Formats: sequence, structure tokens, C-alpha cells
Amino acid sequence: MLDKTTKADQNGKPAVAMRIRAEFAKTEAMRFTSHLDLYRAWERLLRRAGLPLQFSQGYNPRPKLQLAAPLPLGMTSQVEIIDFWLSGETYDLDQIHSLILSSQPPGIDIRTVEFVDPTSPPLQQEVSAAEYEVIVLDQEPLLNQKVASLLEAESIIRQRRNKSYDLRPLILELSTVHGQSQSLQMRLSAMEGSTGRPEEVLLALEIQPEATHIERTRLVFK
Repeated sequence: MLDKTTKADQNGKPAVAMRIRAEFAKTEAMRFTSHLDLYRAWERLLRRAGLPLQFSQGYNPRPKLQLAAPLPLGMTSQVEIIDFWLSGETYDLDQIHSLILSSQPPGIDIRTVEFVDPTSPPLQQEVSAAEYEVIVLDQEPLLNQKVASLLEAESIIRQRRNKSYDLRPLILELSTVHGQSQSLQMRLSAMEGSTGRPEEVLLALEIQPEATHIERTRLVFK
């Protein structure tokens, strides 16, 4: 559930420029769509919906869109969040919701829309953590022991883009779930410059990410 941060007039419409926040799922049809291509998909969606996008200033104006946190390629998500800005005509939420629902492509499942205070911080700065459910497709008999060992480690040095970093402080929670399938629950840091990636946790557990299905289930706001 998103926080209600709207500043509205007596008619329930935003008092300043229109900043809209949409929560959506990124489903199987867009599992292998990159962060940049997802941004472009939303730009096309909003244009098809006929909504008047506000543009950035400068030599290369771009539509004002903000995605909360990049989702690594090959993963699905139940809770992605995007902010976009509208100019010109004033719309109410029901109109906006109806227009974007009618224009959503396969792989984007829009859940909610709301007005957001235009002066609030950039969306990327508001996210502190992300939660994931990882289904392990191949049985791992030592999974509990591997998780316990990882959590006991003082540091977990990994390589990303030819640079070393410590993965351990980025793992906020990690646990196993045993039911019909073997799975992991993760809560990882998702702050700018301090982001834990679920595939790195899997590799530290000696599990190949290709042998799992990873889905983001929650974004945690500061």
C-alpha cells in the first residue's frame, strides 16, 4: 500500500502540478525487458492513453518519468512503482486510471494510481529496501545450512563491474520456506549506491540464478 501524500483542493484534485504515482506488476511477458525498455514502454503507454506528459528542461527534453528501483533482467515483480508528471488539462484519478488501463501492454498490470505531492523527493530516494521471493527449482538439500552460514558471516566479498564490495550489510533478512516448493525470502537494501541484488545472494549460496524464479514482492519506503 502506498502512502497518501496528495495535496489537494476541496474538489479532491491536486493543488499544484500533477504528479501521478502508479503501482503495477511486471509479469512474465516483460520478464526479460530491461529497465530502460520498461521506461520506454511506459512512455508509449502514456502517449497511447492521450495524457499530456510534462517534459524536462534543457537541450534534450524527455518526459518526466521516475521508476522506483531497477529490477534485474529475468525477474518478475508484484510491486513496481512509477511517477509521471502531466501538464495542461486537469484530470481526476478515475480518468487517469481508466485511460492507462486501456493502454497497458502485455506484461504491465496496473494496480493503483494516486496523486503525489510534486515537491516530494525523487522516487528513487524514497526506497530503502526491496523484498523478494525466490523459488529454487532444483532441490538444495543443504539450503538451511547454507543460509545460516551466510548470515553468520561478518563479510561476503563479491565482485561487481570489476570492483569488490561487501554483500553482507546489504542482506537485511534472509530465510528459507519449505512447502510444496523450496524457496527463499529476502529483504535487501535498495538505497542509491547501496543496493543488494538477489542473484548475488544466490551465487553466494552456491545456487545458480538460472535455476530459480525470482519475484520482487515489496518495495519498502523510508
